Amino acid sequence: MATPIGNLEDITLRALRTLKECDVVAAEDTRRTGLLLRHFEISKPLLSYFQFNEAKRSEEILGGWHGAKKWWLVTDAGSPGISDPGERW
Repeated sequence: MATPIGNLEDITLRALRTLKECDVVAAEDTRRTGLLLRHFEISKPLLSYFQFNEAKRSEEILGGWHGAKKWWLVTDAGSPGISDPGERW
């Protein structure tokens, strides 16, 4: 999921619903995503997922990190996510 660039309120209702329903959020930048989650009062475990750790993190995600079943991958640079984390998926 692409996150808003600039104004946090540019997020879609579908994205907010999905964030509320997932078990864990994997984020390119946990600081930025943490701000977004706090702004909308969403409390979820947050795991870093970026260029230099994506191979290891992918294994953890696919292995069911701490029993999580619903993951959501969040990028910081908007859409379409071509060169963002998740490109490998």
